[in-house]
Amino acid sequence: MTPSLAPAGPQLGDLEFWKRPPIEREAAFRRLRQSGGPVFFDEPPMAFIPKGRGFHALVRHADVAEASRRPEIFSSEPNTTSIADMPGRMGRYFGSLINMDDPRHARLRRIVSRAFTPKMLSGTMRDVQNHAEQIVDELAARGGGDFVTDVAARLPVQIICDMMGVPPEQRSFVMRRANLILGGFDSEYLGIDIDGLEHKSFLRRFLYGGNIAVRYLRTGRALHSLAMNLAKERRARPQDDLTTRLVNANVDGEHLTDQELGSFFILLLVAGSETTRNALAHGLHLLTTHPEQRALLLEDFDGHIDGAVEEIVRYATPVIAFRRTLTGDHEMNGVHLRKGDKVVLYYNSANRDEDVFTDPDTFDITRSPNPHLGFGGPGPHFCLGAHLARREISVMLRELCTRLPGLRSTAEPDRLLSTLINGIKHLPCETGPVRR
Repeated sequence: MTPSLAPAGPQLGDLEFWKRPPIEREAAFRRLRQSGGPVFFDEPPMAFIPKGRGFHALVRHADVAEASRRPEIFSSEPNTTSIADMPGRMGRYFGSLINMDDPRHARLRRIVSRAFTPKMLSGTMRDVQNHAEQIVDELAARGGGDFVTDVAARLPVQIICDMMGVPPEQRSFVMRRANLILGGFDSEYLGIDIDGLEHKSFLRRFLYGGNIAVRYLRTGRALHSLAMNLAKERRARPQDDLTTRLVNANVDGEHLTDQELGSFFILLLVAGSETTRNALAHGLHLLTTHPEQRALLLEDFDGHIDGAVEEIVRYATPVIAFRRTLTGDHEMNGVHLRKGDKVVLYYNSANRDEDVFTDPDTFDITRSPNPHLGFGGPGPHFCLGAHLARREISVMLRELCTRLPGLRSTAEPDRLLSTLINGIKHLPCETGPVRR
């Protein structure tokens, strides 16, 4: 059976689709799930990257799980974070664990995992609590503000900087560059107005694309240099931080190269930020717009917080999609996929699959079971930091709910324009009464 062609209307590879309201996008994915198999989409011309031959959208929970579970067929190489193939120079800075298969992936993950000692993780959990308390103190003193910039974005970056030993004076630098990497096609973070870029002339796309590539390369180079400088300092003067452990990590005679260390730092910064940041932002908005769920959580916080975290991650799905590339011919739901074909795993759609979740469009913190794929599907690429992200979200929600029970968002989220991240850039909020 040949792949189903995308129905008329917005195309998943088209930025115009991702500008649509979430309710419209979810309705489109619902129709795709009903098609019963992978659906083929065209790739629009983008920037200076040659137009690809298209991709298959995996939108059902079972299909996304299968692709995640079978990396020998659904490869993470050459890249996972864009439908288009990245230019070679991008891989120098952004090529890390998520863009690798075994044995390289297993080697790196083994070395990195060894550096996350119980002692280090215990200290990190204390840091999460301390930073959450300080952030909420400052929010309470102001009586409100921008929940994303004042709360949600600050916590994970501070934790990662603590883990790596990044000096306080360099943390705003790290935050700005994390925003650019996570910024997708959003003009606010890119500093370039790309509205309607895919419909512009080739020359305009080429010029805009060159500017975007330069910004990404400079960002990658700057963060890579920061990691290299930290590594050099830790080799000379070891400290009790993750950088010291990584530069000294030795597993069966293997250790990280400088290139691998720099790329891992960028991955840790980006992957370690986006889920916590956006789950917290979506979480506040969801608890504001679903007052009955908020009341349930406040009524029995300890009894419901674990379920609330899982449901926020499912419902919001901070990471929308990752790409895989077929290593050989493969059949999925009667659709023949060929070697070299691109497939895109849409976690947001898998997390609303009616065959798996009852009333999937309902936000329900008591949902059980909740086999969401918000941290990736089963297999070797399941999120390495899922435990830390869950801890950060639950600790911050505890501080917010117990000390600022009247906290609420006061406007619709200002959403990020991205085909990868379901991000919120700004979310005005007010605290209400403060409990001491």
